[in-house]
Amino acid sequence: MSKGSRKSLKRDIIAEVDSLRQELIKLSLRLHAHPEVGFQEKKAATWLASFLEERGFRVERGICDLATAFRARYGEGHPAIGFLAEYDALPKLGHACGHNLIAASAVGAALAARKGVDIGGGQVVVIGTPAEEVSATKALMAQRGAFDGLDAAMLVHPSHRDTASTLALACIGLEVEFLGRAAHAAAQPQEGINALEALILSFNAVDALRQHIRSSARIHGIITSGGDAANIVPAYAAGSFLVRAEDFAYLELLKKKVLACFQGAAQATGAHLRHRWAEMAYAPMRVNRPLADLFTKNVEALGRAMPPPDTSAPGQGSTDMGNVSQVVPTIHPSLAIAPHEVSLHSEQFAQATASPEGQEGMLLAAKALALTAADLLLHPESLRRVREAFLASG
Repeated sequence: MSKGSRKSLKRDIIAEVDSLRQELIKLSLRLHAHPEVGFQEKKAATWLASFLEERGFRVERGICDLATAFRARYGEGHPAIGFLAEYDALPKLGHACGHNLIAASAVGAALAARKGVDIGGGQVVVIGTPAEEVSATKALMAQRGAFDGLDAAMLVHPSHRDTASTLALACIGLEVEFLGRAAHAAAQPQEGINALEALILSFNAVDALRQHIRSSARIHGIITSGGDAANIVPAYAAGSFLVRAEDFAYLELLKKKVLACFQGAAQATGAHLRHRWAEMAYAPMRVNRPLADLFTKNVEALGRAMPPPDTSAPGQGSTDMGNVSQVVPTIHPSLAIAPHEVSLHSEQFAQATASPEGQEGMLLAAKALALTAADLLLHPESLRRVREAFLASG
């Protein structure tokens, strides 16, 4: 393809996103106004799949035996470029992680990237991935082959900073329960076994453990049940925790240390411990630098400067895009839609994901994703470098 033709294609891709501007904004705001938590995203999955189907994509609903997952394809064969859509919301906070923008940008990117397929062949695929928050559903979908056959997978996350290379921690959830014995807290406390006390002791043990783990690791949790009345010795207490580490090897070591905190509290109080590790763990992100570089160049060509990648510190969050990155070349860049002091998973960020700044960030993401897809669809050398980097990172 000549240099002039490449420029013409990229102009056409940008123009296509611009032509979809109002429809994509309307779609993102519709998702924002109807937040649905993980595995309950029936409206979101229906709206997104129908939006693509009405515009010529072949849609499969309920893939991987997940009612709110879907796959939409345009074209055939290879290269096969995947845009991943997330659309679950957070309990009580709504779209405070910006998944409404992620979904709309994936749809917009796929519609614009069709122009590259029409010229050079291959296909673009939108994969709807439910329940990213806490459930790590992409890990399950990867096990069930959802991403098999893709040559690259991409997703842009709204944030309070710009970065082309997201570093993410391995992560697993832990649910704990303590079973004690109720008694009158004043008249007969000696007859009780305090389940809440066991959970509090566990928190204290975890706090002590934090002093002696790697600085990149994280352990945090909440009490989900702590008793019914102040004058009753709590017979039941429960908590939910997350354990994070740079890699799976250290995560396995931390799991043993963390569980020992709860086992020790059970022994100290006499309460019975029940625990359950999550079936799916978030994998660390396997960064593909050539793919991130292509994305960076396209963002900068659209007029936004991207900072150089910061590899001096590991990611402090986790995403199931890390699981995708273990099976296919993947990027998970971020584009700022709010000031740096506005934290994700906050009411302020939820407001930002429906703001004009959020909408502009979504449209920029759609353009940059589509342009990056065109690079891979039409330039075998670019795709070769991406593949080689993926194999080398394993």
